[in-house]
Amino acid sequence: QMQLVESGGGLVQPGGSLRLSCAASRSGFRFNGMAWYRQAPGKERELAAEITSSGTTTYTDSVKGRFTISSDNAKTTVYLQMNGLKPEDTAVYLCSGDGIYYLDDGAPVVGRYWGQGTQVTVSS
Repeated sequence: QMQLVESGGGLVQPGGSLRLSCAASRSGFRFNGMAWYRQAPGKERELAAEITSSGTTTYTDSVKGRFTISSDNAKTTVYLQMNGLKPEDTAVYLCSGDGIYYLDDGAPVVGRYWGQGTQVTVSS
């Protein structure tokens, strides 16, 4: 079973920084595109940032200039560096990605996967 696993959330004061990581649970996974979504209490899930395998990035307006999405060279792990955090950034952050991995017999498996989320709380 393939899933994405997030880490790095926590409690931080306004103006502080956090770095989230998202890695595949299965070795050999290579992504085509990865994204960080966030969902605050009582609000709809929104796309915060995304990155393609070629390195093209996009951000929602509210995080531009403060958040940076990046990946490792092997395209197995994605990061979200969050600086200048504000109380309105408080949410569960989930990573999502589409990619491919190979079974032991060499058969490819292509799909879109989600993590379970990591809580980010910005409060004094």
